[in-house]
Formats: sequence, C-alpha cells, structure tokens
Amino acid sequence: MDSNKQLQEASLIGRLLSLEALLMLMGAASLLYGMITGSLLHICWGLIIIPGVLLIIKIRRERRRKNNNLT
Repeated sequence: MDSNKQLQEASLIGRLLSLEALLMLMGAASLLYGMITGSLLHICWGLIIIPGVLLIIKIRRERRRKNNNLT
C-alpha cells in the first residue's frame, strides 16, 4: 500500500511540474512583468506563450483520446 501511495505522490508532483505548467507559468510571469514595467516585448511574449500552451494541451488531449479509443 505504501508503494501505491508513493506512486500517486510522484504522479502528482510530475503533473504539477510538467512542461506545460512551467511554460504557462513563464507566460503569465512574462505578461505580468511586462504590464508592471510597461515593456511591450514582455507583454507580447506572454500573449504568444499562453495561447500556445493552451493549444499544445488541447492537441495532446485529442491525441490521447484518439489513442485510447483505438485500443
């Protein structure tokens, strides 16, 4: 039972520190920094990164559903 709990905790940590989450955090931080400092470049980067990450997440979910339906 302990090994199952450790596996669940590792899975949760893996999800929290996933590449998509880190990219989303980076986009939000860039957008926020740009708004605070008035830097148009940082605002643009934030506005490019956030929708890009959402698109990647959507594509990955669709592919996962398609692969699960095949088996």
